[in-house]
Amino acid sequence: MWDFSLGGALGMMVRTSPFILLRMAVYFGITLGYILVTGAGAGVGYGIGGFGDEGVRASTTMWGGFVGFGIFGAVMYWAREYILYIVKAGHIAVLIQLIDGKPMPEGRGQVAHATTVVKERFPQASVLFAIDQLIKGVIKAITGLVRGILTILPIPGVQQLTRILSAFLRVAVGFVDEVILAYAIRTNSTNAWMSAKEALVLYGQNYKVMLKNAAWLAIIVYGLGFLVFLVMLAPAALVVYMMPGTWAAGSVIFALLFAWSVKAALLEPFAIACMMQVYFKTIEGQTPNSEWEAKLEQMSKKFRKLKEKALGAADATPADSDIYACNPGSRA
Repeated sequence: MWDFSLGGALGMMVRTSPFILLRMAVYFGITLGYILVTGAGAGVGYGIGGFGDEGVRASTTMWGGFVGFGIFGAVMYWAREYILYIVKAGHIAVLIQLIDGKPMPEGRGQVAHATTVVKERFPQASVLFAIDQLIKGVIKAITGLVRGILTILPIPGVQQLTRILSAFLRVAVGFVDEVILAYAIRTNSTNAWMSAKEALVLYGQNYKVMLKNAAWLAIIVYGLGFLVFLVMLAPAALVVYMMPGTWAAGSVIFALLFAWSVKAALLEPFAIACMMQVYFKTIEGQTPNSEWEAKLEQMSKKFRKLKEKALGAADATPADSDIYACNPGSRA
């Protein structure tokens, strides 16, 4: 059915509890920020609406809430690369320690250790973010290959099936980019661009196994997320009730935010731990296939750009260009 261990992933979650707590603080804090700033915006709108009748007040309250929500959303958009750098990549670093059976260095906490490791691999947050964006683009190209295969099959209703599968795959591969980043950390390479390129080739040549497991995880994670959404509708409605004026859509939006925070803080790292199990077990003993590299180079502009960056970094630091494909201990 699937190739990961649910118990093993839960065990990794427990053993990296400092990062789970950090994720909870960050993502629940973001949700709280959305609620507070949206409420403040609604309050300002309510006050402005006092100069008009009830209809005007309801309208200004609603628009005030939307403006507050949008302002905080813009702030979080600019903060996303630092969240990736400190929270997500850091958690990946300690998960790799557990997968490899390595103890945490003595006298250093998990968060401090992970921060040091991430900074060694990715000196700047902007570099990690740029690599992550290119990885996502290449993964979309691989899923596009799957869609292309489906369209040529003589199956009745294949176009409708392809649209459904495309939407599902977009959700399923959301866990994959961080697994590719994990390879760059695990190989101990100082050329993160090259490691990402190799990891993507290895992912491509094993895409059937990876997509199958990603699909199962999507069902598990988003199924649990939907249950959280249903449970949080009542407290979200209470929050909206406490705001000035009335904002019917607020309860649904806040319930979605609560569900998102649970997904990002708890369900996402669980899915990533599962995918890391599958990925590193699958690629063990493999080397990047030149045919798959050529295929990715042909189908994805993002992969070509990633390869250019990798070669440029290798030229800049020739001593670090000899990255061993699947032997993480070779550069330790």
